[in-house]
Amino acid sequence: MLILASGSPKRQELLKQVELNFLTIIPNVDESSVTERDPQKKAMALASLKSYAIDNDEDIILSCDTLIQFNGEILEKPADRADARHMLKMLSGKTHTVISAALLRKGDTEIPIVRETEVEFFELDDKEIEHYLNTDEPYDKAAAYGIQGLGAKFVKRISGDYNAVVGLPLGDVCRELRFFE
Repeated sequence: MLILASGSPKRQELLKQVELNFLTIIPNVDESSVTERDPQKKAMALASLKSYAIDNDEDIILSCDTLIQFNGEILEKPADRADARHMLKMLSGKTHTVISAALLRKGDTEIPIVRETEVEFFELDDKEIEHYLNTDEPYDKAAAYGIQGLGAKFVKRISGDYNAVVGLPLGDVCRELRFFE
């Protein structure tokens, strides 16, 4: 059995899209305990933290984390409206990197996956930023936008794996799951 260690509806949708059977268990973790500064290492450390919060060595655990890196800084979920506005203005007309880490684990066997995708935004004006900030979307997303929702209208170009930007490097996960067959 595959266990998704995430409460993300988008990750669940992606797994259903490729007809994977899975059970969802939301791990109880303190993400602030991970102090790693390197974005790739931090994303994988968070995925690992979530995986090992699930006490199960019999099934395959899939855990994930997605981070945004811009100018050497990790952009987390915004603290408030002003923080979301600041992030969107910062990303306006520029390219940022989305780092999506997944960990497949069964017992002591681990398969780490890290995928980087470049996303370029159009120039955003204040009116469209404010309109977006009036929705619920930016406040529970890294860097204050969701590519799979209203935030899609900000994206000029993407270079890499769209599903990884949504939150799960789906193709990589499906390929690596074959190891456990």
